[in-house]
Formats: sequence, structure tokens, C-alpha cells
Amino acid sequence: MSRLAPQPATSGLLQPVIAGLLAAFVGFASSFTILLAAYAALGADPAQAASGLFAISLGVGLLTVLLSWRSRLPVTIAWSTPGAALLIATGMPAGGFPVAVGAFLATALLLVVAGLVKPFSNAVSTIPKPLASAMLAGVLLQLCLAPMQAVGAMPALALPIILAWAVTLRFARLYAVPVAVLATAIVIGFAIDLPPDALQGGWPLPVLIVPEFSWQAMIGIALPLFIVTMASQNVPGLAVMRANGYELAPGPIFVSTGIASALIAPFGGHSVNLAAITAALCAGPEAHPDPARRWIASLAFGVAFVLLAASASVAAVFIAAAPPLLIQAAAGLALLSTLANSASSALAEEKDRLPAILTFVTTASGLSLFGIGAAFWGLVAGGLLMALLRAQPLR
Repeated sequence: MSRLAPQPATSGLLQPVIAGLLAAFVGFASSFTILLAAYAALGADPAQAASGLFAISLGVGLLTVLLSWRSRLPVTIAWSTPGAALLIATGMPAGGFPVAVGAFLATALLLVVAGLVKPFSNAVSTIPKPLASAMLAGVLLQLCLAPMQAVGAMPALALPIILAWAVTLRFARLYAVPVAVLATAIVIGFAIDLPPDALQGGWPLPVLIVPEFSWQAMIGIALPLFIVTMASQNVPGLAVMRANGYELAPGPIFVSTGIASALIAPFGGHSVNLAAITAALCAGPEAHPDPARRWIASLAFGVAFVLLAASASVAAVFIAAAPPLLIQAAAGLALLSTLANSASSALAEEKDRLPAILTFVTTASGLSLFGIGAAFWGLVAGGLLMALLRAQPLR
């Protein structure tokens, strides 16, 4: 990691600390429901889901503190929200959550290999961007349909959430998803019978899950999760840092996130990676006019995430008591902008639109062959068609 030349401080610590706390709140509140829905879809019980949220929150916080403190750069780590959406679409593998945990460990190993073996990371980066974006869009489609499906099934509960999101989007875009999550919590609190001790949970207890391994999960979960994490989190995260004047060496970042992912996987966490949106909040001029002091924002972000990890048990019990479709609706609202960006990127080049659309519809179809999920087959179908269309005619 290269360091920026120190510049004179132009203000105190308050501005970067506030920026880091805001980034942590937005990052956690915008997507923790997606993570809990993903763990439930993979077969985790509420205690395992709470353990997963706790482990990944702790991993995000501690690794951010470590990297930002050592480098004095605003290096911000996040969990893979698109990866969690992929897990929802994949569903429970044969063998349940322990098999998914085995796939999480395989993904962590792939991240370490990507950091240590440069040709491997280069090979991953050669996956055509239209296909990677189309796969992500196909993964997100079903979840992003959930808000309207919830309106059809429970309009009195879903409409206030969508209205709160839309109004906030108009006046304060950054807070739209956290406000939608807050509205969801209020609706659940008033309309759903919660357990008497639902809001009295203490510090969450890590649950050790012995991993199990299957080749179907390696291909159907681990490989797509790795590709989504690299394409939608790590690569954009590096670009955000570069746009703000910070050059990061990708290798050490990938290795450190891979090791952290391996440590949290046995407790249910799926993977951590470079942040993109929250990285912009910590690395941009809003965090501090002096680029050499913006690392303090990332430090505050990491500390805040360690504290937010304590809410994992309450969040899991709260979510478990709510109608699943209502939770998916809140998650779908959070992912609409990601779906829009992915679809736009997939269809940007006219020559690649048919392979991208084939990848999209194959992934969105939910196709499963040989126990391998649709995300993998979407990449295969789109890649084969792209290769066929680009092949030079025989003379």
C-alpha cells in the first residue's frame, strides 16, 4: 500500500469520526436484513444466523481497524451484500448450512489464492464484465420483485415501508434504505406478535458450525460467491480508492480479506471484502479536506462495526418473527440501485447484449443441474454464446 504525503491538518477529529460513524450505520442498516435472509435460506436456525451476523460484523470491524491503523489510509472493509443476495437465490444446499459453511471456506481460500498468485487474479479479472454484471442482475431480480409481491400479499404492511423509502429517497437519498429498515422494524413491532424477550438479547454467542464439503456446493456456491465478491466489491472498491487518490496493492488486501473470511466462516459468516459505497464515504473529501487524515474515518467505521456486532442476537430474533416476504421486501428495496447498475453495465455494449441477456435469464430462471445453481450456468451459457459470436469464421 502506498502512502500519501502528509499534509497539514485543516480541522480536528470530529469530521472524520462523524463520517466513519455515518458510513457504519448506513452499511449495517442497509443490508443486515439481506444477510439474515441469506443465512435462513441456506438452512441456518436463528442462533446460527445471529452467530453469522455477529462474526461477519466483528470481522469487518476488526480488519478495518487493523488495515486503516497500519497503513494510515482509509481502507474500509465490508461484507459482500451481492454475495448474500446470491446465497438467497441459491437456496439451501443438500446437507444444509454446514455444507454452505464449507463453501464459505472454499471462497476464502480462493480470495487468498487471488492475492498470492497474480495470474489467478488476472484470470478472474478477464471474466467479461457484461457477463459478471448480468449474472449479478439475474441473482438480484427475484429479491427485487419482493417489494411488489409483498404489496400484493400484505398491502397494509408493505405500503408504509415503500412509501417511507420513496419519500426519503426524494429528499435524502443516502438515508432511504436505513429509513426503510426502520419503517420495517416499526411495522413488525406493531403488527407482529414478538416473543416476550425478543428485545432483551445480550451479547450474541458464537455458534461453531462444523463445515461439510461437496463438489456441488464448491461449484454452485463457492465459485459464484467468489466471482460476485471480486466483480461487485473488490474491483469497484479498488477503483473508488484510486479515484480518491489512494493506490492500494491488491494482493495484500485479497490475502487479508481471505484469511479473515476463513476465520469467520466456521461461525456462519460468508465473506468480507473491500467496501465500495461506504469506502467512498470514508475516502472522499466529505470525510476530511486533508487526504492524509481520512484514515480516521475508516478507523471510526471499524470501531462502530465492532459495537454493532452486539446487536446481532436482537436483529436475528426480530427478523425471525417477521413474515419472510416482508423482510425480503426491505432487502429488495436496498438492492434496487445495485440491480439498476448491474443491468446498465451488462447491456452497455451492443455487441455483448445477447450473451449478457442469456446470462441474465439463465441466472434468473433458477435452473439447477447436477446440484449446481443457476448463477454458474448463467456464466457458462453467456460465455459459450459470447465465444461463438466472437469466433473468427473458418477460411
